[in-house]
Amino acid sequence: MAEKKKAKKSPARAPSAMKKTSAVKPRAAAKPHAPAKPRAAAKPRAAAKPHAAAKPHAAAKPHAAAKPHARSGAIASGTGILKLGALAPAAGSRPKRQRIGRGHGSGMVKTGGEGGKGQTVRSGGGKGRTFEGGQTPWARRLPHRRGYSQKARDIGHFRSRYAVVNLYQLAEWDPSVEISPESLRERGVLKDVCDGVKILGGAQSGKTIPQGLRFRDVLFSTSARSALEAAGAQLEAVGGSA
Repeated sequence: MAEKKKAKKSPARAPSAMKKTSAVKPRAAAKPHAPAKPRAAAKPRAAAKPHAAAKPHAAAKPHAAAKPHARSGAIASGTGILKLGALAPAAGSRPKRQRIGRGHGSGMVKTGGEGGKGQTVRSGGGKGRTFEGGQTPWARRLPHRRGYSQKARDIGHFRSRYAVVNLYQLAEWDPSVEISPESLRERGVLKDVCDGVKILGGAQSGKTIPQGLRFRDVLFSTSARSALEAAGAQLEAVGGSA
């Protein structure tokens, strides 16, 4: 039994299962090299052609004189047609532009021609000629004297305003009626007597002064006084003539 088991474990291999070994083929004989062909003889080089003589440079043509630009509205000469290339601005019609920010000598540095802001922009801005930066002005620092005149100041505060009557306005005045600020206002010669009434020597053709006029509380100019005295008027002025 043991022999049979051993026979099963190691069965004999069949000859067909053996690897077939192929026979090695002999190498083919090497072919002999063909004989090298002889090289053809080199052709001789052709003789170099001599260089042609350099041609002299043609004389430079003189530049044609520059044609003056035709002004606006001019027609190009010879063609009779107005061309855009012939147009040019008139001399002085296009001034050089102002360059901004090119140094203090140009005057266009800080604000560049735009001006300042605030007070310097507004019309009427700034201070008067007597403004001293906010400190007490020179005129107010001076000692003041008592009793000096204020007539040099504006009319609305200290000067006297007079209602004016010319002599020709009294041409039809009744000599029996005294001429005073009140009577002149009642007769419609004046609307307001203001600070007083003053008679001026204004004359008008065709109108003469009546004889024997009487005046009270009025002032006279020099010409009016002389004319009234010649006409025999009674003058009672307040403050004399002016």
